[in-house]
Amino acid sequence: LGLFTGIGLSEAKARETLRNGALSELLRRAILQARSALGPSLDKAIGMLLYNAAARLRDPKHLGFLVSYIARREIVTDLQLSAALEYVRSHPLEPLDTVDFERACGVGVCVSPEQIEEAVEAVINNHRAELLAQRYHFNMGLLMGEARSRLQWADGKTIRNELDLQVLHLLGPKTEADLEKKPKAAKARPAPVEKQKAAVVENGEVAMETQSLLEQLRGEALKFHKPGENYKTEGYVVTPNTMALLKQHLAITGGQVRTRFPPEPNGILHIGHAKAINFNFGYAKANGGVCFLRYDDTNPEKEEEKYFTAIREMVEWLGYQPYAVTHASDYFDQLYNWALELIRRGQAYVCHQKVEEIKGHNPPPSPWRDRPVEESLLLFEDMRKGKFAEGEATLRMKLVMEDGKMDPVAYRVKFTPHHRTGDKWCIYPTYDYTHCLCDSIENITHSLCTKEFQARRSSYFWLCNALDVYCPVQWEYGRLNLLYTVVSKRKIIRLVETGAVRDWDDPRLFTLTALRRRGFPPEAINNFCARVGVTVAQVTMEPHLLEACVREVLNEQAPRAMAVLEPLKVTITNFPALKALEVLVPNFPADESRGFHKVPFQPTVYIEETDFREEADKGYKRLAPGQPVGLRHAGYIITVQNIIKDAAGRVIELEVTCTKSDVAEKPKAFIHWVSEPLTCEVRLYNRLFLHKNPEDPSEVPGGFLSDLNPESLRVVHNALVDSSVLSAQPFDKFQFERLGYFSVDPDSKEGKMVFNRTVTLKEDPGK
Repeated sequence: LGLFTGIGLSEAKARETLRNGALSELLRRAILQARSALGPSLDKAIGMLLYNAAARLRDPKHLGFLVSYIARREIVTDLQLSAALEYVRSHPLEPLDTVDFERACGVGVCVSPEQIEEAVEAVINNHRAELLAQRYHFNMGLLMGEARSRLQWADGKTIRNELDLQVLHLLGPKTEADLEKKPKAAKARPAPVEKQKAAVVENGEVAMETQSLLEQLRGEALKFHKPGENYKTEGYVVTPNTMALLKQHLAITGGQVRTRFPPEPNGILHIGHAKAINFNFGYAKANGGVCFLRYDDTNPEKEEEKYFTAIREMVEWLGYQPYAVTHASDYFDQLYNWALELIRRGQAYVCHQKVEEIKGHNPPPSPWRDRPVEESLLLFEDMRKGKFAEGEATLRMKLVMEDGKMDPVAYRVKFTPHHRTGDKWCIYPTYDYTHCLCDSIENITHSLCTKEFQARRSSYFWLCNALDVYCPVQWEYGRLNLLYTVVSKRKIIRLVETGAVRDWDDPRLFTLTALRRRGFPPEAINNFCARVGVTVAQVTMEPHLLEACVREVLNEQAPRAMAVLEPLKVTITNFPALKALEVLVPNFPADESRGFHKVPFQPTVYIEETDFREEADKGYKRLAPGQPVGLRHAGYIITVQNIIKDAAGRVIELEVTCTKSDVAEKPKAFIHWVSEPLTCEVRLYNRLFLHKNPEDPSEVPGGFLSDLNPESLRVVHNALVDSSVLSAQPFDKFQFERLGYFSVDPDSKEGKMVFNRTVTLKEDPGK
């Protein structure tokens, strides 16, 4: 504490520093080194430079080098220190070129008062007319910035003093008018972020495309390293071969951003994957790069062709085209040869501990860790030839990961034919071994993955460096979760097996195939991911936020139609024509330029049962005896004349008279209706689970299967829909007026269309 307060830190700042062990050690070393050169008493200016050097330096090996310049008073300003820190960050290999370093940091540069005076005078002369017109309301920061750019290493306070002096000489003392606050100019309203248009070059042609919020975020807010500058990333490990490997990498990629989306083909993608797809493909696209779709097909027991197909379909459905579709299995031969090389370098060994023994974070050390290299090479070859049973031998790497896990497995024995390589292999690489090396082979620049893989970052860097191959940078971000659902493959399989849902694409799930079937447009999912943004923390969202994005898109995309879910027959006794009339209904009432469709209007129509009451309560505005309503788009108002009931007293038909709306008093309400309709099946969906976190034992002690919502699906078998939808194809979407947004289900067949309700027109808090 005394050491730190002795260089000018306040006691509070010193105590705060002591809570950071790594920073405390670096600062202690810096102070002791400076004291050995300057004596026990260090002034506050030197002390602040030492503190900033210790706090901002990423690679401690350069600390002594920087402190020597501070102690010799060759780095004396924070500006010089910032330049020095940037220089050592950009030049990770030793020895540093001291001449180039000193030039970059302004060492030995002396700026005279005359130079400052001349530079300030030149800047003021450039803006003389504006200064005289605006006087002290002029933006003096602009002058200061220009003067600093002319005199990079000059002291900022000295420049400011000279600037104030020359402005005073030009304008004289401030007047009362100068002291008045300048009125704020009205800001022009910028175009909404998500509606801005950007020119995108695809296949050699320029297309105009809506630039999403996330695309702008990727390019501006996420300050990732530039391709080839991997070493500027905190924690990146630099070896004597790093710079040469980066040079080769740049020669191959031309400095292009390269990302990848690497799903395992053992399940269907879900809403969390949509964020990963948007981030990986979107970051590459926003920065003029490319993104690979790489299947991590290293576990043949769980992989099926339907998953490969569905994954690619979903990526393309969201609007992205992979630069290339690759498989980890494409590189099995190379990965095997690298495993042999890893053994030869003494960095891997064959182990015979059982899977149960090496599970967890504190397994017993392997008794085979130090076995001879030649022995491991022979045993690994025996593993490849199938001489070991499953679980009898693994290849393990010699490293300790961030989470304390020791010697992760690189290869294991599996006697399962592979869907692409057949029975060529009976050993398969693990994620920890495969992932970083596939990234290296494909020259990925930014390996973007969710936060749970942070514990594997050390093995990622270690393995590439252990083999002396190009090492990409792994960046972690928080995964996206939704409440009221489960996305685990194992749990979805249980839901299917127990009959709680039909399959992976059941519209109550949040897999991407399920959301597509329910009618969620891909633009809405992408917009949702954009609004969630990319954060380091895990994000858990309410489903209604996704549904709000769906409504926004469908309001613009889904043409209107009329449908009746619970029909009540209405006979118009004074129908004004001998045959059916045709009514023109706008596809989009707010924009009639987008076309119309025709619906028949005849003496028999059907309305919703809930749109009629025998007695009108206060506030009730729809049809009742003595209370007429208008029929939407028809131009007629109907009035009840007779109520027909069945033997049980249930209303089954209304007889009404009609009047043209332009001669009748305006009714309190207009209702939807159908005439000569199609009989369709309509499926109404609600949340699959009753609680927000169905997997949380504290909320649902009986497990997620006990939390199923019995009202998650209601099927209306004989709904009536106007005939304008007859030619619709699966996944076509409509807004059924006053009911919600609906999508044609693939179960539809000739004579019986099936519609899924995508979302209601407005959020229903009760559902």
